[in-house]
Amino acid sequence: MKRTLIFLIVVMISFQPGSTAAEGPEAAAVASAKQWLSLVDSGHYSQSWKEAAAYFRGAVTQEQWKQMLEGVRSPMGRLISRKVKQTVFTKELPGAPDGEYVVILFETSFENKRSAIETVTPMKDPDSRWRVSGYYIK
Repeated sequence: MKRTLIFLIVVMISFQPGSTAAEGPEAAAVASAKQWLSLVDSGHYSQSWKEAAAYFRGAVTQEQWKQMLEGVRSPMGRLISRKVKQTVFTKELPGAPDGEYVVILFETSFENKRSAIETVTPMKDPDSRWRVSGYYIK
């Protein structure tokens, strides 16, 4: 769990502005992130863990993930809107194995939190599918 939190903090600190275009790997990663977020939005926290990247599942147990989201995400209420603010493709992230990543910032509004920023980081898994490897909300 500490490794995941450190990874998410390092991602936020090292994030550099990039493109907002939805082409190439960014488009596939955004589509994957949105599909994964729909599980979180509907309260299917255990399923979101199952659909996450192997790296993610190795860093936090399913029960830990469920408890974290119940404590942080559930109180925000239902999703009102979510818009991609920025995407950055990279092959390196501090504290994470080399690979292909897209760091996505979403401007999000919830029933009980009108202005939030969600950072979702899909990575390309060995089977060439984009899966979420990190999630942070503030």
